[in-house]
Amino acid sequence: MHRRRRTALVLTAAIAAAAPLLTACGHDAHPGAAAVVGGQRITVAQLQSRVDEIRTAQRAAVPDETQYAQVLASTSSLTRDTLHNLVLDRVLHRAAQDAGVTVTRKEVQQLRTGLEQQAGGAKGLETAWLQKYGIAPAHLDENLQLQLEAQKLAKKLGTDTSQPAFWKALSKASQELRVDLNPRYGAWDVQKSSRVDTQTPWVREVTTGATGGQPATA
Repeated sequence: MHRRRRTALVLTAAIAAAAPLLTACGHDAHPGAAAVVGGQRITVAQLQSRVDEIRTAQRAAVPDETQYAQVLASTSSLTRDTLHNLVLDRVLHRAAQDAGVTVTRKEVQQLRTGLEQQAGGAKGLETAWLQKYGIAPAHLDENLQLQLEAQKLAKKLGTDTSQPAFWKALSKASQELRVDLNPRYGAWDVQKSSRVDTQTPWVREVTTGATGGQPATA
C-alpha cells in the first residue's frame, strides 16, 4: 500500500474541494481551451465539469459547514491542480504506450479489490482517494489504471516513479505531445512534466463554494 500511495502522490495533487474560477481581460490565445495535448483540446468546460464533480463529492463527504469552509480555504488551487492531473494523465499514458506498457480491466479490478479490502470497503476507498488525491468516485477506476501504467512503466525502465529515469520518459512524452496550456492556467514545464505558474497580471482568480457560496477573492 505504501508504494501505491507514493505513486498516487506522484501522479495526483492532494486536493479536496473548491472551485477557483479564472476571469481575464485582454487577448486569449486559447479560446475555449484550458490545454492542448497531442492536438486534442481539454476545454474549459471539461475542466470545470471535472472540478464540479470533485466539489460535489467533497461537499457530500463534509456536511459540516465549518469544516467545509476550511476545506475550501485550503484548496484554492483546485482548478489548476485538476488541469495538471488531466494533462499529466495523458502524458503518462503516452509514455506507457511508447514503452509498450498495457493495463487490462482485470488488473484494474484486482487492484481496486485489494485497495477496498485495505480501506474497509468501496466507500472507504472512494473517500480516501477523494480526500487524499482529489479523485472523484466516478473517475477512480480511470485513476487506478494510470497508477498501474506508472508502476509498469517504472518497472520496465528498471527504476521507480521517484527516479530521474521515470521522469525522463514523461518528459519525452510531453515533448511528443507538444503540451500547450492556456496562459491563464500557467505553463507546462516539459522537463519536469508539471504545470508551473506564470506571470499573468490580467488574470483574476476567485473561489466559490459548492452551493450558494459567495465568491471570495483569492
